[in-house]
Amino acid sequence: MSGPGDGKKLIKNVKVYIHTKGKLMANVTHIDIESDEISKIIKEGETTFVKGKKGGVFIALKKDMINRAEKK
Repeated sequence: MSGPGDGKKLIKNVKVYIHTKGKLMANVTHIDIESDEISKIIKEGETTFVKGKKGGVFIALKKDMINRAEKK
């Protein structure tokens, strides 16, 4: 994890939950990341790639997502 730096923008008001299978209609245990700002970049139904990294995760963005993120 590299922390803050040039070219990084902090996203505030992000809620992260471990959503357990069998609770609130979850078919499989997963992680929910809820944020108005993130939902403007990754639209409902769009698929992306997530990879673990030291201290967290890396979420890859597709071209349309990158364009929306860079407009912020």
